[in-house]
This record gives sequence, structure tokens and C-alpha cells, in this order.
Amino acid sequence: MTDWLFPALCGLLTGILSSWGVGGGTLLLLCMTLFFGVEQRTAQAINLLYFLPTAGISLFAHRKNGYLDKAVLRAAIPTGTLCALAAAFLTTIVDSSVFRKPFGLFLLYAGLSILFEKKKNSKKETP
Repeated sequence: MTDWLFPALCGLLTGILSSWGVGGGTLLLLCMTLFFGVEQRTAQAINLLYFLPTAGISLFAHRKNGYLDKAVLRAAIPTGTLCALAAAFLTTIVDSSVFRKPFGLFLLYAGLSILFEKKKNSKKETP
């Protein structure tokens, strides 16, 4: 009866992180592949479907709060779409094991850069 509890909690927590822009989708991928034994490509597909509603809700909230830069969006959307299509095509050609180590290194780098990030001063220092 509680077989659904841990996956539901993982989904809830990663959904919250995704809405904050922290990278909950990446954590969801790790949960699915490490704890639930889901094959990487299947986990990626599930993650993409999971991402759509959380991204939509977050986009609505950011628009409402005035955090969207329309000029950046006009440049980022076509570029991001083309890169996503190219990457999706590439993953159908190349064995997924080729991407495991580079992805792990990326996660390690991202985690360390967040951990050791220097805080920016919001006030200008006076001489």
C-alpha cells in the first residue's frame, strides 16, 4: 500500500524545486535511475513530461511578477528549440552509456559551483 509513497514524495519535492528553478528535474532523473531502477532514456522521457506542467506554472508566475525579458525570450526560444531537437536526434543515434560520465561530471561541477558560489553584494561599497 505504501509503494507509492516514496515516488510521490520525490515527485512533490522535485516539483517544488523545479518551480523555484533549482533543477528539480535533474534530481528527479537521479531518483528514478538510482532508487527506482528506471532506464535512463525512459527516465528522461518521464522527466520531459513532468517538466511541462511545472515549467508552465512557473512561467505563469514569473510573467505575473514581471521577471520575463521579452527580448531574451525571442532569442532563446528558437535557439533552445533547435538545440533540443538536435540533442534529441543525437540521443537516438548514440548509445546512452556514452552520456553517463559527462552528465555525472556536469552534475558534480554544477553542485560544486552552487556550493562554493560567492554572494554578490547588492550594495555598492563606499571608499
